[in-house]
Amino acid sequence: MLIVGAGLIIYRLRGASTITGEQAKRLVSSGATLIDVRTPSEFSSGHIDGAMNISVDQLAERLADVGDRSGAVVLYCASGARSARAKRILEREGFSNVNNLGGMSRWG
Repeated sequence: MLIVGAGLIIYRLRGASTITGEQAKRLVSSGATLIDVRTPSEFSSGHIDGAMNISVDQLAERLADVGDRSGAVVLYCASGARSARAKRILEREGFSNVNNLGGMSRWG
């Protein structure tokens, strides 16, 4: 029971659903906004080409930088926890096409 409970917590923290690296690449090549929600120092040490950096802690204040609320957005971080949190923030603010890649390593 404890293992199932821990798995459910991790599942919820990661946003329940993530997209694959291939799906993310297709979305970005079709014009989706790619956002790295890690800290600026993490971003400066390496990021996916074409990504903009808006840390999850600044996201609510920088909604205008995200763009059109109906446009596709792809989020990522280091492990998937912060991008899941960012997805919830954007959806709460009315963004309707938010996709969570999870961790940056999934880009492949």
